[in-house]
Amino acid sequence: MLSSITRASVKPTQMASRAFISTWNAVPQGPPDAILGVSEAFKKDVSPSKMNLGVGAYRDDGGKPYVLNSVKKAERFMMDQNMDKEYAGITGVPSFTKAAGALAYGEDSPAIKENRLAIAQSISGTGALRMGAEFFNAWFPHAKNVVVPNPTWGNHIPIMKNAGLNLEKYTYFDKQTNGLNIDGMLEDLHKAPKNTIVLLHACAHNPTGVDPTKEQWDQISKVMKERGHFPFFDMAYQGFASGDCSRDAYALRKFVDEGHQVVLAQSFAKNMGLYGERVGSFSVVCADEAEKARVDSQLKIIIRPMYSNPPIHGAHIVSTVLNNNELKQEWLGEVKTMADRIITMRDQLKGHLENDFNSQKSWNHITDQIGMFCFSGMTPEQVTNIKNDWHVYLTQDGRISMAGISSANVKYLAEAIHNVTKD
Repeated sequence: MLSSITRASVKPTQMASRAFISTWNAVPQGPPDAILGVSEAFKKDVSPSKMNLGVGAYRDDGGKPYVLNSVKKAERFMMDQNMDKEYAGITGVPSFTKAAGALAYGEDSPAIKENRLAIAQSISGTGALRMGAEFFNAWFPHAKNVVVPNPTWGNHIPIMKNAGLNLEKYTYFDKQTNGLNIDGMLEDLHKAPKNTIVLLHACAHNPTGVDPTKEQWDQISKVMKERGHFPFFDMAYQGFASGDCSRDAYALRKFVDEGHQVVLAQSFAKNMGLYGERVGSFSVVCADEAEKARVDSQLKIIIRPMYSNPPIHGAHIVSTVLNNNELKQEWLGEVKTMADRIITMRDQLKGHLENDFNSQKSWNHITDQIGMFCFSGMTPEQVTNIKNDWHVYLTQDGRISMAGISSANVKYLAEAIHNVTKD
C-alpha cells in the first residue's frame, strides 16, 4: 500500500486536472472526396433504378466488376511456377518495366533500342505522377512551373503542388461545343513562360473524354518545341480509349520521334482491370545511355524513402501477360471488347436521346468524346435534379462514367438526362 506521503506526491496538479486537450484538437475536418462521396450517397439510395456513374472503374454489361480472362490465366500460371514473395528491386520487377516500356513507346522506339529509357515501377498512375513531380522538383534545370489542362483529373493538382511545383492551368475544354478549345490551348501554351512543364493526357482525357486530333497534336508539339516546354504525359487508358494500344499511344510516340525528351506516368489499372493491384510505371526518355544511368540512380533515391520498393504481384501479372504472346493477344482482344462496349453505350445513349425522346439539344459530343468518361454538359443544378428525381449519381461537373451504363439502363438514363436538360 502506498504511504500517505507517496499518495500525496501523485495527486494531480491543477493543470493536469483540467479538461484533457488532445494534441490533434486543432486538426480541421477535411472535405469529402468528390467521387467517393457520390458512391456513398449511391449506396444509401434504396431505389431499384439507381445508377452510379461516378466511379471510374469498368463494369460489364451486367454492371459487375470484370476480371479479364487473360489476367486469370496469368495468375494460374504464376501459381504453377511456385513464385516466391521476395522483395523487388527499388525500381521494380525488371521483366515488368521492360514490357511496360515497350507497350507505351513501341518495341521499335529509338529510346528503347538505344537503351536510353529510364523506367521505374510505380504505385499505379498516381504514384508515377508523384514520382515524376518529385523528380522535376529535384532536377528540372528551369523554374518549377507546371501547367495542367482546365479541367483535369482532380488529383493532378495536389500531386503537383505537394511536390513543390508551381501550378497553373491552360485552356482545354470548350463549354459551348463540349469539345476541345484548340485555339485557346495553343495560345496559353505560347504565353506560358519558356521551359514550362506541360502535363498532357496521352488519350481519353479525364474528365472530359475530349482528345486532340492527330493534326492538333502536331500543332501542340510545334508550339511546345518553339517555347522549349517539357512534355509530362499521363497515360492511364492506353488501349482502353479506342481499343487499339498503338493508336492510343500516338501522341507519346510522336513527341518522342520529334525529339521531345518526354516523361511518362503509365497505369495498368484500367486496361488490365488491375485497380487494386496498383501497377504502373514512371519513365524518362534520356539523351544517351550514360544519362539514363544517372537518372535511374536518382529515381532510386526518390523511391527509397517513399516506399522502399513496389509490390510484386500485379507487376508479375502484367509481365506474364505481356511476355506471353498467346496471353498478350487474348488481352488485346479483351481491351478492345471493353472499349467497344463503352463506344456502343455512347451510340445508344445518343440514339435514345435523339430518337426516343426527341431531344432538341445537340448530343454529338457523346460520340465525339472517347474513353471511360463523357462530359455531359449538364450543369450542377441539373446534376442535383437527376440525382434527386431519377436516382442517377455523377460528379457535380456533369462527368458520366460510361462504364456504369449497360444495355439494361441506357434508355432510362437517356430519359433522365432529357427530362433534366429540356427547356
